[in-house]
Amino acid sequence: MTRKSKRPFVAANHSLALVLACAIHLLSGALARAEDDFYDVVIYGGNAAGVAAAVQADRMGKSVVLIEPSRHIGGLTSGGLGATDIGNKSAIGGISREFYRRVKRYYEDAAAWKQQRRDDYRSPRQAAGEDTMWTFEPHVAEKILRNMLAETKAVVVYGERLDRRKNGPGVLKHNDARIVYITMESGRKFSGRRYLDCTYEGDLMAAAGVSYTVGREANATYGETLNGVQTAHAKEHQLQPGIDPYVRPGDKASGLLPGIDPNGPGEEGGADRRVQAYCLRMCVTDAAENRLPWTKPADYDPLQYELLLRNFEAGETRAPWSPTMMPNRKTDTNNNYGFSTDFLGASYGWPDGDYATRQRLYREHLSYQQGLMWTLSNDPRVPEKIRRKVSRWGPAKDEFADNGGWSHQLYVREARRMIGQYVMTQHDCQGRRKVEDSIGLAAYTMDSHNVQRHLDANGHVRNEGDVQVGGFGPYPIAYRSIVPKQRECDNLLVPVCMSASHIAYGSIRMEPVFMVLGQSAATAACQSIDAGADVQDVDMAALQKRLRNDGQVLEASRKRGGD
Repeated sequence: MTRKSKRPFVAANHSLALVLACAIHLLSGALARAEDDFYDVVIYGGNAAGVAAAVQADRMGKSVVLIEPSRHIGGLTSGGLGATDIGNKSAIGGISREFYRRVKRYYEDAAAWKQQRRDDYRSPRQAAGEDTMWTFEPHVAEKILRNMLAETKAVVVYGERLDRRKNGPGVLKHNDARIVYITMESGRKFSGRRYLDCTYEGDLMAAAGVSYTVGREANATYGETLNGVQTAHAKEHQLQPGIDPYVRPGDKASGLLPGIDPNGPGEEGGADRRVQAYCLRMCVTDAAENRLPWTKPADYDPLQYELLLRNFEAGETRAPWSPTMMPNRKTDTNNNYGFSTDFLGASYGWPDGDYATRQRLYREHLSYQQGLMWTLSNDPRVPEKIRRKVSRWGPAKDEFADNGGWSHQLYVREARRMIGQYVMTQHDCQGRRKVEDSIGLAAYTMDSHNVQRHLDANGHVRNEGDVQVGGFGPYPIAYRSIVPKQRECDNLLVPVCMSASHIAYGSIRMEPVFMVLGQSAATAACQSIDAGADVQDVDMAALQKRLRNDGQVLEASRKRGGD
């Protein structure tokens, strides 16, 4: 009798919840102006995470808009990072793995091979029998991601940037907690029930008043050992010992060479606002018919490369780059050794910089890297063996054709990081903590590139900030780390600039993982709409069930899968 008497009460409560949910949604729509673009899910940032999120939201039956400030889709995945950083392939599932399966299918077509035969290519990321492929050309990645979007009803808007002026109309919130609409520089407004910030910089998150940090926390903040200033770890990607730092050797009055921080290094293990170095991933080729020459930039400053030349004269014998072969005799080329493509000290202004500042910093990074490659192939102070080696290569004509063969996407390794409901730290990476609200796995080494150049106790130049510590298996990423504190915003998810310490973010920040988190964020957004719940209050069991059904990997396999 008691059980029967409860049923109408439960049903009534359920009906009331649905009515309230509908009322909230109607109120959100009413608060938005009638002429706004209105969608269930509004995604800002069209990198690979944004694409995965848009595809998932569409598959869950929601109307979705993907807003990309540039004219390109894919971010770093289509911006030159074709040598996928994986850590452990078994950790990658869902739409992320679907993308890499599509790469494999693309290259199974003989027509995809222009500069070499398919059988002549050996991928350094590939194992026999895989149904995925982890190396690819930039234009191929963008083509596949565009095709994935074309299979959906998602609306893709290019060339619209969020109005980020200090007192501008960028984000309208209701009761300081719920985003009602966002405004672009053009004046166009987008309204939605849920919002995802998939940018590398966290621009929507910041404009919405969500707490975040930039730079390195002190080790003491979260009880870590690998955060903050790390001169003791400064062994890899290091300059030769004993290099004089002054424009005129031995003459302090002549000033320090460019890029040396006079205020460094700081207290060991202490916090700072410095950001690890950025670069452009280079897609270069040795196929003469498809190769552009290294060109000397118009603003070339030889002092910018004096430290490079002194490093050779001090005993460096290696070419300072790291080319990984991609299909069709192309590369994904990254930073390597003590003085390379990473533009140390030039990234600090990027995270909070306005658009003009970022455009200037992008041009400075591009000019620096063009000048570096020209120097390596032409300056007589560069060892002849290295000059010959570098001169065999050049930017591929058929990549980034609208930008002279150079990537349009700066490698923003780390910018803002949200301070959300849960902060992922070194303890999560190394298994001392294990969260129960897993929405995906990370598996890469805790990895930070160098952050600064400074003078050591002997007055010589040293790099600082490089940390590479692994030895742990895949670990879960908390759902709470992609949602803000509820009082700050209750309808926003942040899968890229998520809540993690500097050193933990260095492990999580890989493109396959960003796709995983984008899909999981979109799933939570859709389920919260259906339930009429804030994003912080989603039913975790229901969320994880849907993620597993959609192929996401939430727990590490007992049998460890390698690269």
